[in-house]
Amino acid sequence: MVLRATSSSTAGSPIDDIAYLARAEHRIPTLVALATGPLSRAELGDLTGVSSSTVRRTLREFEDRNWVRREGPRYGATQPGAFVAAAMEALIDRIEAERALRGVWQWLPGEESGFTIEMCSDAVVTVAEPDAPYRPVNRFLLLLAETDEFRFVGSDVALLEPCKDVLRRRIVDGMHTEIVDPPSVARYILSTYPDHCAAPLESGNLSVLLHDELPPYGLGLFDDRIAVSCYDQGSGAVRVLIDTDAPAAREWATATYASFRDEARPLAPESVAE
Repeated sequence: MVLRATSSSTAGSPIDDIAYLARAEHRIPTLVALATGPLSRAELGDLTGVSSSTVRRTLREFEDRNWVRREGPRYGATQPGAFVAAAMEALIDRIEAERALRGVWQWLPGEESGFTIEMCSDAVVTVAEPDAPYRPVNRFLLLLAETDEFRFVGSDVALLEPCKDVLRRRIVDGMHTEIVDPPSVARYILSTYPDHCAAPLESGNLSVLLHDELPPYGLGLFDDRIAVSCYDQGSGAVRVLIDTDAPAAREWATATYASFRDEARPLAPESVAE
């Protein structure tokens, strides 16, 4: 169904209204604030930081579009105004997510995995920079410190090796951990750090499973968040860590982890032998 404007208050095009809202930074926050409940001109001025004359002019322009109505000394959004406010908030959220991922999207899991950019709308995106290459690792360490259960699948020597001391301590202290590794990574870790691995394996809190065909990204599940670690396939460096508590992302991560776990086999001495 196509809705067509017929009144003088809807002259122009939808793009004209979007352009009007975007031309001044205070307009969208003002409309969003009015959608939450009636506010006075003074309250709107305090909220947006603009002058009283600008607030008065903005409210008049909103009234001309039937986006707000006056309720005594206060103003509140009409149903159409609240509808527009919600749409603009959603658009800003999507643009913010895209901007955060603009330079790193090529390292994200592909669409064939079921991962979507929409899952990143409320995510923390931590990007490695030339002067701060360990930013994703440091974010990962913070997530490890705040969880009681940790599950991980991937071939992330570049991520797990810098975190080995914290990971060891957390496991020995009681963090239930399950890691799905390719045999080559398990072989490297166990042969390079045999003493370091002994206590976690003996604690009963660590399970290591092996899988021969893991994805080119790492996936971690924490108590309240999930994290995707993405790599430059050429250098093997961690380029970005994306973590979120969004339900859709959690559902995807849980299903993805389960699909690899179900195909994995338990670690055994012969599994990692040369």
